[in-house]
Amino acid sequence: MSTEQLQITSATPDSALLDLPWRLPLTDWPNDVLAALPRGISRHVVRFVRLDGRVLAIKEISEAVAFREYGLLRQLRKLEIPGVTPLGVVTGRRDDAGEPLEAALVTEHLAFSLPYRAVFSQALRPDTATRLIDALAVLLVRLHLVGFYWGDVSLSNTLFRRDAHQFAAYLVDAETGDLHRELSRGQREYDVDLARTNIIGELMDLAAGELLDEDVDELGIGDALVSRYTELWQALTGVESFASDERWRVAARIERLNHLGFDVGELSITTDIDGTTVRIQPQVVDAGHHSRRLFRLTGLDVQDNQARRLLNDLDSYQAATDRQEDDPQLVAHDWLQNVFHPTVRAVPRDLRRKLEPAQLFHEILDHRWFISERAGRDVPMLETTESYVENVLRHRPDEKAILGLAPGEVDPELEDDVPEDRRDDPAGNPEDDHFHLST
Repeated sequence: MSTEQLQITSATPDSALLDLPWRLPLTDWPNDVLAALPRGISRHVVRFVRLDGRVLAIKEISEAVAFREYGLLRQLRKLEIPGVTPLGVVTGRRDDAGEPLEAALVTEHLAFSLPYRAVFSQALRPDTATRLIDALAVLLVRLHLVGFYWGDVSLSNTLFRRDAHQFAAYLVDAETGDLHRELSRGQREYDVDLARTNIIGELMDLAAGELLDEDVDELGIGDALVSRYTELWQALTGVESFASDERWRVAARIERLNHLGFDVGELSITTDIDGTTVRIQPQVVDAGHHSRRLFRLTGLDVQDNQARRLLNDLDSYQAATDRQEDDPQLVAHDWLQNVFHPTVRAVPRDLRRKLEPAQLFHEILDHRWFISERAGRDVPMLETTESYVENVLRHRPDEKAILGLAPGEVDPELEDDVPEDRRDDPAGNPEDDHFHLST
């Protein structure tokens, strides 16, 4: 096959992409380049491949749609929306007979994530479905806040990662999406209604295949998505009125939004003509309140609920060392050196890859509370870590393969053999310039 027409368009060019077998349809790619990861349902052919120590997701799609989705994913990344990282578009593909093949969209695989089917088709704790739907509702609200109309909201187009006791949802497929300055109420409601319909259908499909627990209420889960979205949207954007002598409610509103994980960049505060009633409405709302605070103090870049848990432990350390009046950044530095890093390093290196470091620390804190209550004493962190490693971590699958499952509940076919992935960097924006690799 002549490869003169093959072209790779990317903001972060990697010549190693040229070594992949682009002359073959994705369905025919050999096993020696593929990574054994669970795949969600897609209207297109999708394959995971290993390349230079990382895992990429490749989707065959028409050239126009590939470039459009690539551009949308880049824009969402710049807006710090949780989603997969777009790497490039491959065009000009031809097989050995010279026949044209579809273009390919290349994204970076999201480490420690799973499609919904791999989560729902296992024996789940009763609240796991609720936590997954909560995560999807938060993602949908964040997308709507920046003016993104998804157009095909579904569990199939979402990946889930553990975030302390909760989950975080990531957008995978932006093919039907569109970015506006602001969404109308009708656009938002259509997205939410479509999400409900798709979720119910996806769960019924699992039930028909006997892959869903009989106790799961498909309609109830779909309705829960609508309720959670409506509640969160109102909390973030709703107008609140109160008497002028109740101005403490302004601080209370901000604190409530912070608790939900959102920062308020600006508040619109107005009074009526006689000054007896005050109305407030958030104008700019950004997600990641706790993760940003932790990053400023420690440089750790983690999920928001993980950050909340680590900040709680940092506050406990500050109180235990009687340093409430010290510079918070100095205290945070000492907490990193004396608590966080030693705890993570106490875990054997071959077992650390099972969980992200922040999630590992969170679970060790949980284990410490459990064994301290059982022992009737405050168990030191080193002793806690040793107990956690021997009694919990050794018996768990890699978190890159399975989410939300207790030990022993793992389908071996879902486990992967991927080398340790790099941490995803949601703050890193690709350069605006594009580069082209051709052969």
